[in-house]
Parts: sequence; structure tokens; C-alpha cells
Amino acid sequence: MEVIKLKSEYIKLGQAIKAAGLAESGVEAKSVIVEGKVKVNGKVEVQRGKKLYNGDIVTFHGVDIKIEN
Repeated sequence: MEVIKLKSEYIKLGQAIKAAGLAESGVEAKSVIVEGKVKVNGKVEVQRGKKLYNGDIVTFHGVDIKIEN
């Protein structure tokens, strides 16, 4: 499981996908999110601006990303 450490209160979903290295650009991150390929806490999420907080789990292509403080 990939872990992303928060530098502030939250990180946006598109930024988290990029930070984990699962998308090379913001455009690519937006595309996979809008296409419904990303889950947040087990539910499909289509808003790239979705705010992620400590404890949230993002799943994309079988990879889990945990958001931590």
C-alpha cells in the first residue's frame, strides 16, 4: 500500500493520484477520475477536486493509496 503524507489538512484527489506516481500529469489524473476508474473509501469518485483527509483510502488499478498525517 502506497502512503501519502499530508503537508496540510487535506490533499485533492487529482494531486494524490499524481503524487503516488499513478498519473504523469494533471490531465491524465483528471481523465481517469472522470472516467470512474478511481475509488475513494470503496466508492467510485468522479470529482478530481475531492478533498482527501487522514485515513482516506484511494484505489486505482488495484493499487491502494492511504492518506496519512
